[in-house]
Order: sequence, then structure tokens, then C-alpha cells
Amino acid sequence: MQKPLIVATSRLIKLLANITKVLSYPFHWVLPNKRFTLPAQSSPLLKGGKPGPIPRIIWQTNFTNRVTLPVYLNYLFNRLMAPRFEYRFMITEARREFIAEHYPDILPHYERLQIGAAQADLWRLLVLHKFGGVYLDIDAHQIWPLSCVLGTEQKELFVTTRRGELSNYFIASAPGNPNLARLIERVADNIQENTLTNVFEITGPGVFIHILDQNEVPTVSYRHAVHQGNFTNEHFQYIDKPQGKWNREQRNIRVIRDDEPPAATAR
Repeated sequence: MQKPLIVATSRLIKLLANITKVLSYPFHWVLPNKRFTLPAQSSPLLKGGKPGPIPRIIWQTNFTNRVTLPVYLNYLFNRLMAPRFEYRFMITEARREFIAEHYPDILPHYERLQIGAAQADLWRLLVLHKFGGVYLDIDAHQIWPLSCVLGTEQKELFVTTRRGELSNYFIASAPGNPNLARLIERVADNIQENTLTNVFEITGPGVFIHILDQNEVPTVSYRHAVHQGNFTNEHFQYIDKPQGKWNREQRNIRVIRDDEPPAATAR
């Protein structure tokens, strides 16, 4: 991997992305109700190539599939950077349906989570454990072709942040990954114990930092794989969600519901 070239490319992408973000303010001032639809599923743009253990699927989730221009441009850019990958997207209701079908034993834990970001944290582990692929946060974008980042031999890949810590806004895995199973078990235990109060520690990167040994799992620096928040920001991501981002939402509502809903309860 030519790291100097990747860093230079990332700076150019960051510049172009921020320009489109600035231009999106007058766009949405003129068209305040204009939204773009993210597809639930989209086929690869190109065929061919040598597949590896990690399936060529990009997974994303959001509270709605109707998004602002910056979020949609972020989606389009990711598609261009991974043209041989299928795209799959789930909104809140679809996430629950997936868990009810494939992980009914986890559903009661999932339903105790009262903040969407925490639910999405657990869902991404489950969907990758079941089907494999690459998870990207809705504001995350690649800065180098995804097939080059993954290679053809990797069975899993985790991202490290500016501080050198593991995060969960990018996860790549083959299905049935035992490390994902360990993370799922820890999240379920956190929900069951209900002693933590922060999404970061209950379901998010804190679980990765606690469970995974960076010396034993393959990692890639965000500098050489994927960035966040260049195409979009909190304003454009949560423009239709008054509660705002999870770190603001958890100030007003407990992350975990005190009472356990019956497993058979339908919504």
C-alpha cells in the first residue's frame, strides 16, 4: 500500500468533500424539503475481480432512508470507491426485522436499547456475523479503493482512530467471525447488567477497546482507509431528527430501558 499517495489522495478528497458540504447550505436553503432516497439494496457497478474471504457487500444504516444532499453525495462517493461491492441499507424497522429473524435470542436485549445509535451498534455486529461484508457509518467515506484496503486474504479488518484506538465506524469481516461473536456477547452482557450509562461504552467503540487486542487483530489506520464527516456533518445528518446525535440524546434518556419487554412482543 503506497501510504504517501494515499495520504495525498485523502487530502484532495477532503478538500473536494468540504467544498460540496459548503455548497449544500445554499442548496438546502433554496430547497429545504428536498431529500434523496438511499436504496435498500443495489447491485455492484462493475463485475469481475478476485473475491476474498470478506464478502463484497457494504452495509449501512440510518433512522431514515430519506437524506440530505451531503449524505447522498457521501453514499455516491462510497459507491464509486467500491464499484465491485453490493450495497445494502437498513432503516430502524428493517434492523429489528433482521434481528428477529436471525438472532431471536438477542432481540430482547436489542429492544431494551432506547437510542438508535446503540441499536445500530449492535445491529452492525450481528449483520456482519451473519452475512459478512463491510460496515460503514452513514458519514464515513473511503479515501482509497475498498478492494485495495481489504486485499484478497483478509478475514477481518478493524479501523484505528487518530488516537490509535479501535473504533466501530468501519468494520470488515467474513461471516461467522469469532471476534464478532465475542463483541456481541459483551454488548448483550452490558445490556443485561445495565450498569453503564454511555453508548460509547455499552455498545460502541469502548466494547472493541475492552474486548479486542490490537496486537492480535488486523487493523488499518483511518488515514489509509476511511474518514468521517468531510462530506456531511451533524446538521445535515440529523436535520429531520430533533433529538440529535446520540451523545446529546443520551443526556435526556437512559440508553437501556429498565424493564425488559417480552421477547414475543411485536412492534
